[in-house]
Amino acid sequence: MNFGEKVLRFNRWMILNKPVVPKSVELLVPFATPDVIKIHQSFYSKYYNDTVDRYFLLGINPGRFGAGITGIPFTDPVNLAADAGIANSFNPKAELSSYFMHRMMTSMGGLDVFYHSFYITAVCPIGFVRNGINLNYYDDQKLYKSVEPFLVKAIERQLKFGCKTEQAFVIGEGKNMEVFSKLNDKFGWFGRINGLPHPRFIMQYRRKQMDEYLELYTKQLKPWMA
Repeated sequence: MNFGEKVLRFNRWMILNKPVVPKSVELLVPFATPDVIKIHQSFYSKYYNDTVDRYFLLGINPGRFGAGITGIPFTDPVNLAADAGIANSFNPKAELSSYFMHRMMTSMGGLDVFYHSFYITAVCPIGFVRNGINLNYYDDQKLYKSVEPFLVKAIERQLKFGCKTEQAFVIGEGKNMEVFSKLNDKFGWFGRINGLPHPRFIMQYRRKQMDEYLELYTKQLKPWMA
């Protein structure tokens, strides 16, 4: 079974093993509709049709307008079509984090080159919404306690895809890095973790310095590319 097939099997596992969350929280599970399943088969067959071990980049959790629609981390419908070359019927709405990440991957040689070395996922690969607003897994202590067993199982399942465990990268150098570092200290998944500023922060608050942040990502990731 190749890397991409393992991702697809993992997505099916998540549909059947969703965490139980507080009543005020709505789960965002972008893996269950026929359209998304078809898109995933195309995407992971195109970029992960091999048995190569990869370095992991871990974001926070899916949001409503990027991975929350496509199910592919940091990939909105616009970049799914224009950059990844996969036509789709989703509402062609651009998402800021996706814009930055795809600019970054393009600057490092394109998606084929980037995905050959890296696998992008999330600390919690299922998203959350409260009152129509994105909710991070760590924003609410009750939510975190309810999902921690799930995200630990999810990470450990993904490690079996083919993971280079000497190094990992956490996208979100604040709270996401803090929480994941504690988990890594407890479970010993990765030898070293580097934090990267989150694209949402960059695009909202540091957009004029975007080229500097693209250079920062390149400096951190380039040495680990095959």
